[in-house]
Formats: sequence, C-alpha cells, structure tokens
Amino acid sequence: MNLFKFARDAGEAVRESVGGLAEGIKDRITGHKTDVKDLKVEHAGEKIVLNGTAKSQAEAEKAIIAAGNTPGVSEVESRIEVEEKAPAAVFYTVVKGDTLSKIAKAHYGDAMKYPVIFEANRPMLTDPDKIYPGQALRIPPLG
Repeated sequence: MNLFKFARDAGEAVRESVGGLAEGIKDRITGHKTDVKDLKVEHAGEKIVLNGTAKSQAEAEKAIIAAGNTPGVSEVESRIEVEEKAPAAVFYTVVKGDTLSKIAKAHYGDAMKYPVIFEANRPMLTDPDKIYPGQALRIPPLG
C-alpha cells in the first residue's frame, strides 16, 4: 500500500456518473486506456483507494495521477499490484510559473527532455503548454 498526497482543489472534474465520484474516476482511468485489470475504485471523503493489477509501474502511476488530479481528492491510496516491476517515478506538483521545460531542467538537468515528461503523462496531458498549478505530474527516471 502506498499513500499519495494531492492538491485537493487542483485537477479536472470528472463527470460523476450514477455511481458517484468513484465511478467517475474509474471511467477516467479506463478512458485513458490505463492497463489496470480488475480496477476497483473506492471513495471515502477526500481519499480514493485503488485496487487492481497493473501491467507496469507506469500504468499504476498513471492510474494514481488520474485519480489524484480530481477536485475534492487529497489522497490516493494505491493497493495496485504491479506485474512488471520497475523504478518508481517521482510525483511533482506544478507551481505557478512552471513549464515542462523548466521541470525537465530541474529533474534531468536538460530542458530539452520535456517530451519525456509530456509522454509520461499522456493522455492526461494533451498539450505540453497546458499545465496548471496544483496539477501532479509523473517524472519518470530516464532510461
């Protein structure tokens, strides 16, 4: 089990279905084509609990980020099992004035590595110029 903290008021709202916030987040995760089998999403206050089995560490982290970047969510508890173990990414919270290039320079020492961060956060990110304060991003290790 891992617990991740998020900015409660950041992110893009999910369309709450008949099942409420948990179902809306589950729809977002599966809509992003994240490979988590037997995904279960539980909602308790400002906390989301994720269960299931992910093919890779990256897929598990994408599910966590998708859940955490939802208004009203301040914690995501991941109970996702990972089939193919790999080093975990760093989660970074965007602050005012950040750009992907600036974040890449800080984490990788090279601003031109920003596409690595962009690709690691797709399809949540659709444009490298559209990030906002409070948003959490995955910063994967360079391979």
